[in-house]
Amino acid sequence: MAGEAGEFGSGGSWWSDDPTLARFVVDLIAGEFTRLRPGSQAFADRPGGEAWRNGPIEADSLEMLQLSAALAEALDLAAAPGTADYLPGRRTFGGLLDICRSALPRCGSHITFRTSGSTGAPKPCRHRLADLEQEAAFLRTLFPGRRRILAAVPCHHIYGFLMTILAAAREGGTRLPVVDIRGLAPAALAGLAMPGDLIVGHPAFWSAFVRGGAALPAGVQGSVSTAPCPAGTARGAVGAGLDRLVELYGSSETAGIGWRDDPADGFRPMPHWRRVGDAVLRRTYADGTEGDAAAPDRLDWTADGRFRVAGRLDGMVQVGGVNVSPEHVGRRLREHPWVADAAVRLMGPAEGDRLKAFIVPAPGAPAGPELHRALTGWIDRNLTVPERPRALTCGPSLPSDALGKDADWTVA
Repeated sequence: MAGEAGEFGSGGSWWSDDPTLARFVVDLIAGEFTRLRPGSQAFADRPGGEAWRNGPIEADSLEMLQLSAALAEALDLAAAPGTADYLPGRRTFGGLLDICRSALPRCGSHITFRTSGSTGAPKPCRHRLADLEQEAAFLRTLFPGRRRILAAVPCHHIYGFLMTILAAAREGGTRLPVVDIRGLAPAALAGLAMPGDLIVGHPAFWSAFVRGGAALPAGVQGSVSTAPCPAGTARGAVGAGLDRLVELYGSSETAGIGWRDDPADGFRPMPHWRRVGDAVLRRTYADGTEGDAAAPDRLDWTADGRFRVAGRLDGMVQVGGVNVSPEHVGRRLREHPWVADAAVRLMGPAEGDRLKAFIVPAPGAPAGPELHRALTGWIDRNLTVPERPRALTCGPSLPSDALGKDADWTVA
């Protein structure tokens, strides 16, 4: 592939491209604002152009400490002594970028991503950049002939980082153009896409695209990750003109593990992974060393060396491409003084694709519409968008079956 026009290959350090570094920093800070201020519209419109660089970051001193800590953790700025100390005092994006740009040549050998905060205890996952570049080199072989990347995912999470930053590098240090399409309607995407594009999305994005009924021009490819992609969605995207949709399987802890481009097939392990047990995988790293990792999910292996994902091990579910813990959301709901108990589940296929909650009102709680309005307002103020149950059902006790075990309920 090296040297062929329109194909992407290895380039220089990812942070040496100023727009790429800016995109990462903006996405990371926007994600932190979502965590610190659920429901905030501070980053409803992504910054662009020169004006935003000198505009103030609307955060108080405590929030700036959190934002600075998140940036220092992600980019391993502690490895450049003294650098992180200056972050809280820089109240513009340009100021933060200046610090990161000067520090990364000294500390850029590692990068850290966080698992979803929906569990209440986000876990940092530190990776050597060389290992991620090893994976990106393989990902480039899956998508030959690409000329642009249309990104429907943030780049400070590992999937977006691999696909829209590392895999976008080409020989000679140039990069494929990256267009942010988050928030675009399916019809607008159909008008924007061109032959040679790679659309990087998640299952909810592709589901919305298929449902919108738009058609893509020939020569467009796509990727999907962050959650299992329903077979109907994958086939629908191809039916709408996509040349192929490659599903990538992995986690924040492991990075990518497997891939497939037909939902009827099992996942093929990426070349640097191999099976050493039903629940254990072995990776060959970029420096030739090896290490074992527990599989993120229950995997069913076939005789030809492929695997299917048989279910999560951690109780998480996917809402809009984001890992969410129903157990954590239930604990948050029980913090409300008018909630005696709560159960939270993912809606069934006929109900929708969001969370639902069953509420047992506390003594003295108002009844009917007043309780519903109060809880809905509290949910919108205190939970992130993917965490918010969009159907509330009330009753004197949580649903259970004849054996007293937790049971599902139907959304009215």
